[in-house]
Amino acid sequence: MAVALPYIEKLSCRVVRVLGCNPGPMTLRGTNTYLVGTGSRRILIDTGEPSVPEYISYLKRALVEFNTAIQEILVTHWHIDHSGGIRDICESLNNDTAYCIKKLPRNPHKEEIIGNGAQQYVYLKDGDVIKTEGATLKVIYTPGHSDDHMALHLEEENAIFSGDCILGEGTTIFEDLYDYMNSLNLLLKVKANIIYPGHGPVIQNAEAAIQQYISHRNYREQQILTFIRDNFEKSFTKTELVKTFYKNVPENLHKMAEHNLLLHLKKLEKEGKIFSNLDPDKKWRAVL
Repeated sequence: MAVALPYIEKLSCRVVRVLGCNPGPMTLRGTNTYLVGTGSRRILIDTGEPSVPEYISYLKRALVEFNTAIQEILVTHWHIDHSGGIRDICESLNNDTAYCIKKLPRNPHKEEIIGNGAQQYVYLKDGDVIKTEGATLKVIYTPGHSDDHMALHLEEENAIFSGDCILGEGTTIFEDLYDYMNSLNLLLKVKANIIYPGHGPVIQNAEAAIQQYISHRNYREQQILTFIRDNFEKSFTKTELVKTFYKNVPENLHKMAEHNLLLHLKKLEKEGKIFSNLDPDKKWRAVL
């Protein structure tokens, strides 16, 4: 069971979390969106999902409670539970001018449309700095979970807004394990104190959490390789391997586990440590 979180919570003098009201197996209690800064206009990080009026209501309440407005919107990555609420925010929250909405571009480049196309993303790049009263955010390109994923370093607190690269509970999914491991090592080098994750509670011991993620992936990979090598005379489908390594994980999460395991298998195959056949129901076995 995911840790219960308040819908609105002041986490520090410059960070307010507004919960996205979209709980689920992948989103835990919901997407964490953050108002960052101390002034009358603040940065909003992430926007939740589309068509969630409860979230818009809580966001409005937070803006009133802290006597502020939205300066601009930063989106950590393209996934619908982080970018999906943009149109509702723009239509529901009055602003003198159109909101500036920023993110990293897809890699490889892919055209992105916001809502009905009335607005367009302003694309950031690695190392860009975004400022508001009381807060300085530096963009860190962290692909792996998605090809456009960014984390944001809050200089005043030496904190990281990690998006879905690191979660407050459990582990995340990724689409490229090689890139993801590089991103974790990059975040480790920041030596941050705190992590404000895209889902789940605040992580107080940032370095330990990142190291745990790295160790977990390395351990899982070694587990898979050792098992396949110990059974070198056999070959295994991904489904058989999921049941071996994720037997204590609820079945509704097996698809996510299968996705992650498949990326481990592809990485090991690329490194020449295992190989697969060409059958529709692909099987892997050890390279002797």
